[in-house]
Amino acid sequence: MTTVSSTTSSSSSTSSTSSSSTSASSASSVYNTFLIMLTTQLKNQDPLNPTDTTAFTQEMIGLASLEQQVDTNTDLTSIQSSLDTLTSTNGVAYIGKTVVATGDTEQVSSGGTGTWHYDLASTAKSTSLTITNSSGTTVWSGSGDTASGSHTLSWDGTDSSGDAVSTGDYTLTVTAKDSSGSTVTTTTSIVGTVTGVDSSSGSTVLTVGDVSVALSKVTGFSS
Repeated sequence: MTTVSSTTSSSSSTSSTSSSSTSASSASSVYNTFLIMLTTQLKNQDPLNPTDTTAFTQEMIGLASLEQQVDTNTDLTSIQSSLDTLTSTNGVAYIGKTVVATGDTEQVSSGGTGTWHYDLASTAKSTSLTITNSSGTTVWSGSGDTASGSHTLSWDGTDSSGDAVSTGDYTLTVTAKDSSGSTVTTTTSIVGTVTGVDSSSGSTVLTVGDVSVALSKVTGFSS
C-alpha cells in the first residue's frame, strides 16, 4: 500500500593540486630567472657608469614582490591540499547514514519500498504524483497532499495493478495547481542510505543506492 502523509520540514582533486603545484613551480622559476638576471646585471655593470640607484631600487622591489608571490602560491597549494583532504573526509562520515537530499530519483529494489519528500510553496487545489521507471514509463500515479509545506510519499514498490516492480531507478514527479489553475512551485527530495563516496571530480559526491548525489544537495541525515 502506498501512503501519502504530511511531515514537518526539517582525479580532479589530484589534477587541481597538480595544477596549483605547477603554478607555484612556474612562479619560482620566474623568480630564479629574475634573480639571475639581476645579479648578472650587477656583475657586468660599467664601473664608470653604474646602474642608476632608482632603477636598481625598483628592481629590488620587484624581486621582493615576486618572492612574496612565490610564497603565497606555495601556501595556497598547501591550503588546497588540506581542503581536498577535509572534503573527502567529510564525505566518508556519511557512509551508512540515511540522508535526505534534493532530487527526484532513487533506487527501489524489487519487493522494496521508496520514500520521497515533496514541498509545496503554497496551498494547492490539486496535487498529482507520478512515478516513472528509468525508461520514462509511468508505473504508479495518485493524488498527493494539497497543503502548503512538506509532505512524504511512502511507495510500497507496486505498480498501479498491484504488481511488484523490478529493481531499478524510479523518479517522482509532483504537479500541483492552485484554485485559479496556476502551477504551484514544488521541490522533491529523496531518502536513502549512503553506500559510497567519490571525490575524484574535485567535489564530493555520495552514492545513494546507485544514484549519485552531490554533498551540497544533502539537507539532512540520520544514523
